Amino acid sequence: MSSPLRVLIHGGGIGGLTLATALARRGHQVDVAELRDELDALGVGIIQPSNALHVMREIGVLEECLAAGFEWEVLTICDPAGATLAKIPQPRMADAPSNNGIPRPALAKVLGRAAAEAGAKIRFGTTITELADDGEGVDVTLSDGSSGRWDLVVGFDGIGSPLRKRLYGDRFEPEYTGFANWRVTVPRDPEVRGVVMSAGNLNAKALLTPITDDTMYLGTVFAEAEDFRPDPERAHEQLAERLTSFAGPVAAALTHVTDPAAVVYSRISQVTVEDAWHVGRVVLAGDAAHASTPHLAQGAAMAVEDALVLAESLDAAPDVAGALAAWEARRRPRAMWVQSLSRAILKQETGTATTPEEDELLKVGIPGAAHFLVRPY
Repeated sequence: MSSPLRVLIHGGGIGGLTLATALARRGHQVDVAELRDELDALGVGIIQPSNALHVMREIGVLEECLAAGFEWEVLTICDPAGATLAKIPQPRMADAPSNNGIPRPALAKVLGRAAAEAGAKIRFGTTITELADDGEGVDVTLSDGSSGRWDLVVGFDGIGSPLRKRLYGDRFEPEYTGFANWRVTVPRDPEVRGVVMSAGNLNAKALLTPITDDTMYLGTVFAEAEDFRPDPERAHEQLAERLTSFAGPVAAALTHVTDPAAVVYSRISQVTVEDAWHVGRVVLAGDAAHASTPHLAQGAAMAVEDALVLAESLDAAPDVAGALAAWEARRRPRAMWVQSLSRAILKQETGTATTPEEDELLKVGIPGAAHFLVRPY
């Protein structure tokens, strides 16, 4: 595109801040409307696989991410007793590291600082209240009473995206999978130098993921009723009850879980926007368009890929409409493949019936997926 654009990004999470940095560094005028009052990031830690780290290199924050996290290269598979079954080296994309575990609050600070230094303006405590697209631009009123006109509005506002609801009504709502994540930060066992995944029964799997030199998180995927919520007084005990069949490093990690408030519980849902991901000059990206289960550790990676490819598409196309069409043509096949395989793996691990199409996907497996995802996006 020959001239700078005015872009409003709805949501200051991982994808939104990555896009803000990528666009602002290209000379575009970028505003981020973020409902929270600060970039404090909920949750515990996150895995940045090599394709996500490649994006971090492209926007200039790779070294900061590695300094704030824990770089690792080997996935260890154990049985529930803790005996090692396999060690699987993880591939790299170009010159990016294999993986990095990082606390979510630390990543939010890295990305927030990068966006601000690039020139993006983050408007905290604000959300879109009115929106009108006339084909030439988008007039927006924000909840702080301000208004403006932007050339493009991008919804990186998560799985519960208000912008998606505004565009499509109730047509593409989150679909609960029947399973939930339990996660908690604990001291890192010195022997845990990469993700350790313990599996072997259909009730749960458990993972240990290092996120700093001193800490790791214990996570488990477990079948839960849709209306279940942990007891705030005994969430740590409920987590332990679900992991009674695990010994070894998982059991050792559980001895550190004594505070119910430290346990983070989140239902695993999926979103698939089957229509085009943009309506006029308003576009959805990341979890707002294609939220996946966490079984390939690619949710945030898909979001940051979306962000970088959108910035590149705006560089290459003569107009916004052409850029959005080119962006979706590149992104939809890859994001949908990740979503489909991730859901198939969830079913396989939990003994849920799979479709013939999912059976074909499962022939690729997690190692095959890792090698596929370090190809250019």
